[in-house]
Amino acid sequence: MPLLLLIRHGENEYVKTGKMAGRLSGVHLNERGQKQAADLAEALKQVPIKAVYASPLERAVETAEPIAEGRKLEIQLRPDLMDNDIGAWQGRSLKQLRRIKKWKIVQQAPSRFKFPEGESFLATQSRIASCLDEIAASHKPKDIVAVVFHADPIKLAVAHYLGMPLDYFQRLGCDTASVTVLYVSEMGAHLLKLNQRPPFDFLQKSKKRKK
Repeated sequence: MPLLLLIRHGENEYVKTGKMAGRLSGVHLNERGQKQAADLAEALKQVPIKAVYASPLERAVETAEPIAEGRKLEIQLRPDLMDNDIGAWQGRSLKQLRRIKKWKIVQQAPSRFKFPEGESFLATQSRIASCLDEIAASHKPKDIVAVVFHADPIKLAVAHYLGMPLDYFQRLGCDTASVTVLYVSEMGAHLLKLNQRPPFDFLQKSKKRKK
């Protein structure tokens, strides 16, 4: 199975102003987000990425573009990589949502929560894990694959592959334009990096042999 680079999209105005974008269309990277995407592509330029997958939402595609263009790869869009379906909470501010009782469930017992008119975290996790399993199964063991999508789905994926209770996933970090690296095999998964942002040493440099 391949090495999966789970990449969160860059900053946009919803992230900057503390609003829940969910699956809204037309949410593009802002100026900082565009720079983050460019910096990320530069930091990964020496990494032999074999394929680039992305959520079809604009902010994910725009983050994937510099990575794919440098390698002349086509971005493979996967609807199952989309962000949580947050239903009636779409477009609302975090400041407003933190005042309602259900917010405590989201933070403390997310396995019991379903977004009003949307999906549950459990459904999101199942969807994402199935999609990543399909991606991993379609590549060779030594391949490195970039998958660009969203914060909560990335954290839910990490929790799934590490065997963490879903209720712990909120304890993980996932900043904009960050890379989380998972090695997935039939015997399990290993978390090699979590929430890493450039500049970083992606591949360990081989030690020089003593003469």
